[in-house]
Amino acid sequence: SDNTNHEECCSQGHSSASTIATIEAALSADQDIDSSAIEIRMLGPVVLLEGYITNAADREKAISLAAMIVGRENVQDRMLSRFPTR
Repeated sequence: SDNTNHEECCSQGHSSASTIATIEAALSADQDIDSSAIEIRMLGPVVLLEGYITNAADREKAISLAAMIVGRENVQDRMLSRFPTR
């Protein structure tokens, strides 16, 4: 992954689809997070994290992974907690 900042990437015209794909890849590559129920959408430059998480650690990890790609100020958390019933 390159370390150019998000503004430089966007001014070069990369698409929302590639940003979403990059975040999805980062989430699925992380063995410590269950991202199967997390949906990623773009609203302009903002990444919306939606769907469900099963623990608080997954929320923090998903936000920080997305933030590494687009910057923390461009990540909006709309995930809901859904804890497994035993």
